[in-house]
Amino acid sequence: MKSVGEPLQLFAVTGVKPGFNQAEDKGVSAFEAITEQSFPGKWQVIYFHPKDVTFVCPTEIVGFASLARDLADCDAIVLGCSTDNEFVKLAWRREHKDLSRLPQWQFADTTGSLVDQLGVRDAKEGVALRATFIVDPDHVIQHVSVNNLNVGRSPDEVLRILDGLQTNEICPCNRAVGGVTREFETA
Repeated sequence: MKSVGEPLQLFAVTGVKPGFNQAEDKGVSAFEAITEQSFPGKWQVIYFHPKDVTFVCPTEIVGFASLARDLADCDAIVLGCSTDNEFVKLAWRREHKDLSRLPQWQFADTTGSLVDQLGVRDAKEGVALRATFIVDPDHVIQHVSVNNLNVGRSPDEVLRILDGLQTNEICPCNRAVGGVTREFETA
């Protein structure tokens, strides 16, 4: 698995844009190719979930969606991913009231372009683990966390970590977003 300090390599996936429930809306496609160069100058919160149309996954997606404004204020793009295709993602948005007009990107990694590069595919089930990566604007991984398939993550904790990383200072345990930090001491 890739870890902190390692760069994202080349990848290509099919993104489903925020706010779309249909493949096309007023002549605009819901789909867009996403690569490692798609969001220049932005932090990226990339989170993987095992499968669409399940029990735990929508709770995480809704959790990240509830923080959409806070994450955008941190100059971050949120990208949720599974290995299910882009049409499943749109159908799920239409069928699950809490996912309708989702205010964040989702992407379909049907070929494993990013799931396998990052090393977060469950060997037994063949799906993505519940992995979260925070990637800086230079495409370098700054945070990684991985849960087993049955345990959801805390989007609030991801926001807290992102905020701490962006201070480029020392952040104590349980520091709240915007809380007290200390400058790095040099020897």
